[in-house]
Amino acid sequence: MLFAIEEINNSTDLLPGISLGYKIYDVCGSISRGVRVALALANGNEVVSSDSEAPCARPAQVQAIMGETSSSPSMAIATVIGPFHIPLISHFATCACLSDKTKHPSFLRTIPSDYYQSRALAQLVKHFGWTWVGAIRTNDDYGNNGMATFIETAQQLGICLEYSVSVFRADPPDKMQKIVDIIKASTSKVIVTFLSPIELYVIIQDLSLHNLTGYQWVGTEAWISDSHTAAMDRHHILDGAIGLSIPRAHVRGMREFMLDVKPLNSSSTEIFTEFWEKLFCCKFKQSESAAVNQSKCTGHEDLTGVQNSFTDMSLMPIFNNIYKGVYAVAHALHSILSCNKTCNNKVQLDSFMTIRPQNILQHIRKIRFKTKEGDEVYFNENGDPPAKYEIINWQPTKNDIVDFVPVGLYDASLPADKQLNLQNKSLIWAQNSQQVPLSVCSEKCPPGTHKVLQKGKPVCCYDCFRCAEGEISNITDSITCVRCHPEFWSNERGDACVKKEAVFLSYEEIMGVLLTAASLTGTCLSVVVACIFFRYRQTPIVRANNSELSFLLLFSLTLCFLCSLTFIGRPSEWSCMLRHTAFGITFVLCISCVLGKTIVVLMAFRATLPGSNVMKWFGPAQQKLSVLGFTLVQVVICILWLMISPPFPFKNFKTFNDKIILECALGSAVGFWAVLGYIGLLAMLCFFLAFLGRKLPDNFNEAKFITFSMLIFCAVWITFIPAYVSSPGKFSVAVEIFAILASSFGLLICIFIPKCYIILLKPEKNTKKNMMGKGH
Repeated sequence: MLFAIEEINNSTDLLPGISLGYKIYDVCGSISRGVRVALALANGNEVVSSDSEAPCARPAQVQAIMGETSSSPSMAIATVIGPFHIPLISHFATCACLSDKTKHPSFLRTIPSDYYQSRALAQLVKHFGWTWVGAIRTNDDYGNNGMATFIETAQQLGICLEYSVSVFRADPPDKMQKIVDIIKASTSKVIVTFLSPIELYVIIQDLSLHNLTGYQWVGTEAWISDSHTAAMDRHHILDGAIGLSIPRAHVRGMREFMLDVKPLNSSSTEIFTEFWEKLFCCKFKQSESAAVNQSKCTGHEDLTGVQNSFTDMSLMPIFNNIYKGVYAVAHALHSILSCNKTCNNKVQLDSFMTIRPQNILQHIRKIRFKTKEGDEVYFNENGDPPAKYEIINWQPTKNDIVDFVPVGLYDASLPADKQLNLQNKSLIWAQNSQQVPLSVCSEKCPPGTHKVLQKGKPVCCYDCFRCAEGEISNITDSITCVRCHPEFWSNERGDACVKKEAVFLSYEEIMGVLLTAASLTGTCLSVVVACIFFRYRQTPIVRANNSELSFLLLFSLTLCFLCSLTFIGRPSEWSCMLRHTAFGITFVLCISCVLGKTIVVLMAFRATLPGSNVMKWFGPAQQKLSVLGFTLVQVVICILWLMISPPFPFKNFKTFNDKIILECALGSAVGFWAVLGYIGLLAMLCFFLAFLGRKLPDNFNEAKFITFSMLIFCAVWITFIPAYVSSPGKFSVAVEIFAILASSFGLLICIFIPKCYIILLKPEKNTKKNMMGKGH
């Protein structure tokens, strides 16, 4: 402060012709004493305990107060002098509560508010992935308010506190023991502090007694760059600490000025005497109670040989804050007095004695200037400066001296994602480790899992559960799993959705090849039989069995074999409509032919009875019309089915989780079962009529073979129904194809193979005489 005042008074630019005076008071850390001094100054009274004074020519009202260092005294002083509008400019009081202008209207500071420091600490903790931390604070306004803001921000960033305890230098031993027990029982490895150096020293002393080391400490500007605190940490508990500090500063001439202090020559006040005695461990006046080894001060001791926080200028950032505060007052006076090359004499003479502190306060709030080092000084609406911090890492050296290494910056004026900027420097962590400590309640949940909170614990404590089948999580620490699209399914790791395999009965697979081969075989057999029958169409066995119906039956059987091919392959709109309708119509045509042959057999033997003319009512024309009529009924059913609700291709996601069944939906179930039902009705009628004719003469009796073929046909289709309903996916299609082929082969073999046997191998039996039963 004296350096700044002397520099201003010697300047011809800022306040030419005007000298600033000052009074220095030592409140000795007492809030009550600080309040008493502030009130005396506000009332214009002299304070008996003044330690130093620069003489003025005339009495002058105090225009501004520099101080206090701590937050709680500053709050008390700011509260009582607020109504007087006297500016109180602190260089080290950081409590965010002091930004409340309704309670502290005249308070300003040259150090950032803890509102920003708390948020910066939370971002720093989050940056290193520490989501499970402990917290210790000083039980005063500085610690309580700072930690409250930190906790609020930490919760927003997903950081949990395992414990949060307060400590004060006057706490009894049992309370300190409780804090030690809490730290000992904790699982978190990171301790965030809002502590003054005194409380921190108390804590580390107790921790050293219990050998509690290995914790990663995160500190504030109160101690993170304090060399005295580092010197007190003899057990290296704080090694590797990281935290926020006031940015390093350099003010030209200040170091030389401070190291040139000559207390006995410059002033006779007690403050310099006390300072000198403390610095050199000596006494100007020896007393009987003085230590034997304590030397006598001469006032000419050499400061250059002293190594401490004062001479090494590690406190320069704080000195710089005081320097800025004094210059802020000077610039406000410069503005009020309209100073240019010289200050306005009229203002000096007429108004200087009547300048009110509130005028100073108003102008200080508006000032914006740069120091000689280029630092910009201004205050926002809360009386706070721009918030900038240096990130400091404690790195022990070989000489057991801690090196405060700057490893990054924090600038609250930048966008949120750019405020924290860590440099690519190697950091030292607790116990001189090169690895970033891990401090989490639960390990991260890998992709493919999701978090499930542990009952009764903070949100940072959770268990990792695998995603259910069909659900995935592709990020770490996923809260929920996302269900895959119906056409996709989760992979084995559960971290990606893969397209489901489309399943249908194809020509490439073994089952499809076998069914296709069977279908083509049946088709070829039908054609071969038709060729045989055509070649021997004039023989009695062909003519006796109604050759026209036989050829029509063989044609329909060929279509039955071929229609099974429409069931194989990827379903499409036309194939879905074709497969069921073609199957229904061709089978009805086939059964109608068999039914016609059965009726012909019965009628033929009925016609042999005396006086019977039955055959004229069921001649070839009637036989063809009956086949056509039975078939037309099925055609009408199929047309109605296709018009009302036709079959269509359908993706079945339900049968298999990891597969898509491509199948043909029936559209109308009534239409499907009507087609099958009509086929079944004709088959039962045919079976019944054939059964009635089973005992007719052997040589001409086709009814036995028709009965057996219908028995096979009905058995196949009766067993088809439960097999079709219970078979999954492509197997239901295979069951339907098998039923078509089995029933078709049954008809072909039972009705035509015996005749082919006679035609080709037993031609002697292929005579009219044998057909009429006269060969016995």
